[in-house]
Amino acid sequence: MLSLDVVQTALLLTIFAGLSTGIGSAIAFFIRHPKTVYLSLALGFSAGVMIYVSFGELLPNAIDHIGNVMGSIAFFVGILAIGIVDILIPNEINPHHFTAITKESAGSNPELMRTGVFTALAIAIHNFPEGLATFGTALGDIRLGMLIALAIAIHNIPEGISVSMPIFFATNNRKKAFVYSFLSGVAEPVGAIIGFVLLMPFLTPALLSSMLAFVAGIMVYISVDELLPMAHNYGHGHVVMTGFVLGMGIMAISLILL
Repeated sequence: MLSLDVVQTALLLTIFAGLSTGIGSAIAFFIRHPKTVYLSLALGFSAGVMIYVSFGELLPNAIDHIGNVMGSIAFFVGILAIGIVDILIPNEINPHHFTAITKESAGSNPELMRTGVFTALAIAIHNFPEGLATFGTALGDIRLGMLIALAIAIHNIPEGISVSMPIFFATNNRKKAFVYSFLSGVAEPVGAIIGFVLLMPFLTPALLSSMLAFVAGIMVYISVDELLPMAHNYGHGHVVMTGFVLGMGIMAISLILL
């Protein structure tokens, strides 16, 4: 039986990861022209963390407890689940890139407003399974939950920028831009709570181990399909690779020390 302290800590980690989109919104206000090199580094770093922890910790742990066959099945089910979510979001509103928006765009602009709202919706849909992934992992291993929450928080920051910038330049309203960005991040803890309520009657050690492999599948898909392509869009290939290796290296050291 899970203790209340474990559940509360897992929920707090999920909230931290989801609401980091608000950090991106704030950055968009204080940095006039966000440098894409920083975004490339952060996205590459996040992908490195996610891929290393998926293949170096989550999947092996799951296989140790439930076997190679069940662990592999849970891993590919995770890929399938996030892939279906990805397919259901139209390409034109899928937040796989950060669009540079200039001051000349500012003012009343319905098209920009629509872009921002749809981006917020798309990110919220993506964040829903991410929230369940963070929460489920933290229930089984708080240490891993903390690492995953940090990795997801890092890649949620540019997502917050991609929501707030179009809305801010369409309306000149910083508060409205921040609110939309904040709401897109709320989907993560909401996903965690709904998932926990649905799974609570069935939680067993085997199910928690399966969720580790499931989470690994989700994070590998996000890294390969979203983070790395988005990072390379800015033309800083070596910076992306530097961030990627740095993320794996820091994760490796963290797993050895913790």
